[in-house]
Amino acid sequence: MSWKIVFTKPAQKDAQKIKEAGLKPNVIELIDILKENPYTSLPPFEKLVGDLAGAYSRRINFRHRIVYQILEEEHIVKVIRMWTHYE
Repeated sequence: MSWKIVFTKPAQKDAQKIKEAGLKPNVIELIDILKENPYTSLPPFEKLVGDLAGAYSRRINFRHRIVYQILEEEHIVKVIRMWTHYE
């Protein structure tokens, strides 16, 4: 069973930056992986701490990350950001 993907408003705004930077194919590939199984180990993910504790990130490229939460009971992956979480 595939996971439902939902996007926060900041992630929706990041989508335009992703498109302009030519990173859309990378993001689509990551979203497809998250839909199939957000716990898969490839590409590697990182469990975040601090303000983003409980969230995970995967690299879009060297600088940018997709940051998401896994809502297990609802079977939903909530994409929080798709740019950089360092800004």
